[in-house]
Amino acid sequence: MAQILQYLANGLVYSSIIILGSIGLSLVYSIADFANFAHGDTMTVGAYGSFVAFGLLGGMGGSLLGLPLGFYVSLLVGMALAAAIAVLTHLAVYEPLDTDSIGLLITSIGVAFVYRASLMGIFGTDFLQYDITRSGPIPFLLDTVGVAITQRDVAIVVSAAVLVGALHFLLQRTTLGRKMRATADNPDLARVSGIRTDRVILVMWVIGSALAAAGGVFLALYSQLDPRIGFGILLVVFAAVIVGGIGSVYGAMLGGLLIGMIHELTPLLGDIGIPIGTAYAPAIAFVIMVAVLLVKPRGIAGDLT
Repeated sequence: MAQILQYLANGLVYSSIIILGSIGLSLVYSIADFANFAHGDTMTVGAYGSFVAFGLLGGMGGSLLGLPLGFYVSLLVGMALAAAIAVLTHLAVYEPLDTDSIGLLITSIGVAFVYRASLMGIFGTDFLQYDITRSGPIPFLLDTVGVAITQRDVAIVVSAAVLVGALHFLLQRTTLGRKMRATADNPDLARVSGIRTDRVILVMWVIGSALAAAGGVFLALYSQLDPRIGFGILLVVFAAVIVGGIGSVYGAMLGGLLIGMIHELTPLLGDIGIPIGTAYAPAIAFVIMVAVLLVKPRGIAGDLT
C-alpha cells in the first residue's frame, strides 16, 4: 500500500509539471489555431532564464515551502523571459506569415530548432542543477504513511496549483478571460463584436508561455537542466492535451493529471508480472491516449473551453 501511495505522490508531482505545459499548448491551439511544436523549447528557455536569475540572486534570504525566496523570484524572471521571447517570435515570425495552420506548425518546428540551438550555443550541452540543498523526505509523512515526499515536491505541487487557480480566475471572472474564451470559440464573431483579437492573441502568448516556463523550471528542479528537457517532454504534453480534448484548457488540466499519473504508475505493471519498466512509461501514456480517443474522439473534455 505504501508503495502505491508513493507512486501516486510521484504522479501528482509529475502531473503538476505536465499540466502547466499542457495548458499553454492548449491555449495556443484554441486561440492561434495551430499546434506549436516550439512549446517544449519554450519551457526550456524559461528554465534557463530562471536558472541564470537564481545564480545572480544567490538564493536571497528567507524561504517558502522549503525553497529559498530567490527561487520564486527567479521563477518569475524565467516566466517573464519566456513570455517576452514568445511574443517577439509571434510578431517577427508567425504574424507576418500568410499561411494556414499546417504552415504555422512546420514553422514552429523551425523555431524550436532555433531556440534549442541558441541555448546550446550559450550554455553548452552539460547537465545543470539548481544550487539548492536537497532535503530528505518530510519526516511526518514518512513516519505516518511511509511516503517519501520532499519539500521540493510540495513546492512544485503548491506552486502549480496557485498558477492554475489564478488562470481559472482569469478565464472565468475577468473581462479579459471572457474575451479569450470568445476568441477561442469563434474568432470572426469575436472580431465583429468589437474584441481586439490581435491583443487577445498577444495575451495568449504571454500566459501560455509563462505557464510553460513555470513547467520547465519545475521540471529542471525535479530532475536536472539541459537544452533538451522541453523537447524530451513535449510528446507527453501533446498526449495530455489530446486526451483532455485539444483546444480545451480544462481538458488539458484533466489530461495532464491522467497522463502524469499513468507515467509514474507504470512500475506497478512490473509488480503484477508484466515486464515493463519505467522506460516504457511514455509508450503506456500513448496507449492510454489511443484508448481514450477510441471511446471519446474529441477527448475527455473536448466540448469545454
